Amino acid sequence: MNEIHRAKIVLKILNKTYPKITVPLKSRNVFTLLISVLLSAQCTDVNVNNVTKNIYPKYYKPKHFVKLGRKKIEKLIKKIGIFRIKAKSIYNLSKILISKHRGKVPKTFEELEKLPGVGHKTASVVMSQGFGHPAFPVDTHIHRLAQRWGLTNGKNVIQTEKDLKKLFPKKNWNKLHLQIIYYGREFCKARDCYGITCKICTTCYPQRKKPVKTKKA
Repeated sequence: MNEIHRAKIVLKILNKTYPKITVPLKSRNVFTLLISVLLSAQCTDVNVNNVTKNIYPKYYKPKHFVKLGRKKIEKLIKKIGIFRIKAKSIYNLSKILISKHRGKVPKTFEELEKLPGVGHKTASVVMSQGFGHPAFPVDTHIHRLAQRWGLTNGKNVIQTEKDLKKLFPKKNWNKLHLQIIYYGREFCKARDCYGITCKICTTCYPQRKKPVKTKKA
C-alpha cells in the first residue's frame, strides 16, 4: 500500500467520522481569530477560549488593543502560557494593522507573516478559517499523525505540509486539517494509540505490531 492509497483511506475515515466540522477556536471576526491563533501557541484551544470569552465582547478591533497597551493586555491574558511575549506581539501587530492596513487583517500569506508573532502556521489558519483560502496548516500534532499514517517521511512541518498538499485535493484542505486535529485528539493520541490501535492506523498498517516512532518537527 502506497501513500496515495493510504491518503484515500484517511480521507474516507475522516469524512465518515467528522462529516461536519467546527472551528475549535472561538472568535468574533478575522482579527480576533488571528489573536486566538497567536494565543494558542503552546496552549490548548480550551484555555484560549476560556480567556478570550471575557475579552472579545469588549475588545475586538486593533484600535482596542492599542488603546489598552501592553501591560493591560498582559493582565487580560495572564492565564495563557508565555503571556508577556504574546501580549507584546498583540500590541505591536495591532499598531501595524492600523498604520499599514487601515485596521484590517491582510489577506495574503506574505503580509500576514510580516506581523509580529505570526508564523506560517498561524497565517495558514487565518487564511483558511478566516478568509476561506485553500491552506493546510500543519502543526506538530498533524506532523506526527501524517508520519504515523505513512503520508510523509518529512523531518519538519514544512516538508509535511508539501507532502500533504500533494496527496489531498485542494478543495479538502481547509476541512481536512481540522478533521485530522479532532481525530488525533479523540482516537490517535500520542501516548495512547502509538500507531497500532485506531482505525486509520490499523487500516493503513494491518501488519504493524510495534509502536511507531515519529520524528519530531
